[in-house]
Amino acid sequence: MTNIEKLAEILSKSASAVFFGGAGMSTESGIPDFRSASGIYNQKLNQTFSPEEMASRRFFMNHPEEFFAFYRERFVYLDAKPNAGHLALAELERRGILSAVVTQNIDGLHQLAGSKVVYELHGSILRNYCIKCGEEYGVDFVMKNIPIPYCEKCGVIVKPDVVLYGENLNNETIANSIRAISEADTLIIGGTSLIVYPAAGLIDYFRGRHLILINKTATRADADAELVIRENIGETLSKAVALLK
Repeated sequence: MTNIEKLAEILSKSASAVFFGGAGMSTESGIPDFRSASGIYNQKLNQTFSPEEMASRRFFMNHPEEFFAFYRERFVYLDAKPNAGHLALAELERRGILSAVVTQNIDGLHQLAGSKVVYELHGSILRNYCIKCGEEYGVDFVMKNIPIPYCEKCGVIVKPDVVLYGENLNNETIANSIRAISEADTLIIGGTSLIVYPAAGLIDYFRGRHLILINKTATRADADAELVIRENIGETLSKAVALLK
């Protein structure tokens, strides 16, 4: 039995599977990851500041013009479309097999593919808000109001609803993710190195039967996994779903 067939067999018997994904989930949609050799955080983008510094709350507050130039170029990919993996997960949810997607990505592609229950640990580029009055804005507002988007109501800066360095994850999102993972009978981890905390620590709440890893490189969870697949996530999930009755 191939790994794809094993995955399909596990999914066919699952009633509350959860997918926990990272940047590798979206690379097949043309969005670069952050931590690989060619990722954003390993590129020299600025003479003075590192990419990590530029993606911080402090940099956003102290250097807003430079922050938004960096953000628009490196975080927002409006032409990206859901890949086969996103579509497969949405289909699993429609079939009552997948109960939730827990993602570290901020691109909104899971929802665009049709997934309804998505917990975005690091926020979303599609949501933006005034840091003073809380007025909400879409991504187009941030992209068009160059160099700095200011609130049309109170004139204060508008911030993308993404978690920057120096900021905490949303408590409600964490609670929902922990509940979904702890109640899951199957946990599929895909496209994540599992080195970014506290997000990566959420998988430790899994108490179900089947732990599956779909990732190009090794992770700390490999030794505990029933199935480890070193192939593209989109192709793997799509083929597995195609085998389901």
